[in-house]
Amino acid sequence: MTTSPQLISVRRAVLGEGLGIDRALPSRQLRTIGAWCFLDHLGPVRVQNGQGGIDVGPHPHIGLQTFTWMIKGHIWHQDSLGFKQLISPKQVNLMTSGEGIVHTEETPADTQDELLHSVQLWIALPEGHKHIGPAFEHYPELPQFQHDGVDMILLVGSLLGHTSPVRLHSALLATELYATEAKTVRLPLQPEFEYGVMVLEGQADVNDTLSLDNQTLVYLPVGGDSLTLRLGANTRVFVLAGEPLAQSPLLWWNFVADDHETVAAAREDWVSGAPRFGDVVGYAGERMAAPELVGRLKRK
Repeated sequence: MTTSPQLISVRRAVLGEGLGIDRALPSRQLRTIGAWCFLDHLGPVRVQNGQGGIDVGPHPHIGLQTFTWMIKGHIWHQDSLGFKQLISPKQVNLMTSGEGIVHTEETPADTQDELLHSVQLWIALPEGHKHIGPAFEHYPELPQFQHDGVDMILLVGSLLGHTSPVRLHSALLATELYATEAKTVRLPLQPEFEYGVMVLEGQADVNDTLSLDNQTLVYLPVGGDSLTLRLGANTRVFVLAGEPLAQSPLLWWNFVADDHETVAAAREDWVSGAPRFGDVVGYAGERMAAPELVGRLKRK
């Protein structure tokens, strides 16, 4: 059985010092897919002589895990736990904020000429894990295989007899598909999961009904058992999924929480320089300033 898809518009946003990205989650139409509560698609953009890349200064997080999937290029991650990790193509960085962490993201200063292309997601921490300690993990190797003539990399969860080593606190799935030639691929779905499909490069048709480019996310509700994708040549598609949340979390700035008070306290701790978040040692620029918290936050 297939389920009726819903088109979710992707909006343009700015990352760090003016780098444009496509933001698919959250949106007015759709807040989450499972515990995935944030989805940014960066690039591909060209970095030359250290210019045109990413430079995001020290900023805090609570209540989430950041999940970075590198497609092309390189980014330095550095955090208040003391980790400094270069992420390269086909690798994942997973950072757990718990009650508080700070990190930076930078294109290597010595980059001469390369494309930068990545996806960053946030995962809302579930009950029982919101107050765990901060952590960082780097995954340099992930399952790679072919299915229906399409190259696949499994980032999270289990699919087609493969299981990702990435350890999470929620039932989730994420995979990338890449077709060098036009192909049709059929994927099994977990009926208890809701799904999202986003084209990162090229063009694809979903379930023989929708034609997509990289300005659209397709949402598939629970209850489906299969997904058919017709991929054009040189097309890259990102599929994510998870068990629906009973209630969407609050997202404000870089914080994920259940209530206004938690967000307000975290903002005050960041503004006042409380030891909760720590520092990133060695970053040359200024730390990110928190915006004003206007009014009382409510779940959407």
